[in-house]
Amino acid sequence: MLPPADALLPELQFQTSRSSGPGGQNVNKVESRVELRFSIPSSQLLTDEQKQTLLQKLASKLTTEGELLIAAQEDRSQLRNKEIALQKFYDTLRKALHKPKARKATKPSQGAVRQRLESKKKHGDKKANRGRVDF
Repeated sequence: MLPPADALLPELQFQTSRSSGPGGQNVNKVESRVELRFSIPSSQLLTDEQKQTLLQKLASKLTTEGELLIAAQEDRSQLRNKEIALQKFYDTLRKALHKPKARKATKPSQGAVRQRLESKKKHGDKKANRGRVDF
């Protein structure tokens, strides 16, 4: 279970830089790109089990110190990019901490098995009747 969104905010660090995205002349002056950093090992809100799961599943997205980096530069507005980065962060955490339902093994019914075997028999007979005709 993911901690509440408000509780994680103090553990997030935001850094801004110049964006390479849209912005016209503004792009050279305004720091609209937002980079979000979240240190998984030093988080107070995540359990040890959640930390291990995140470190394993997000290994390719983490720095060597175990920090998750998420950047957003889609919009011209720094505030909007911050919102986009937060949304990406929560989606990433939610997806990584999701536990899939266990699959229950089932057997096909007797009727389904019989129907399948009859179909195979018909198909085999059809193929067996092909070939050379002996007069």
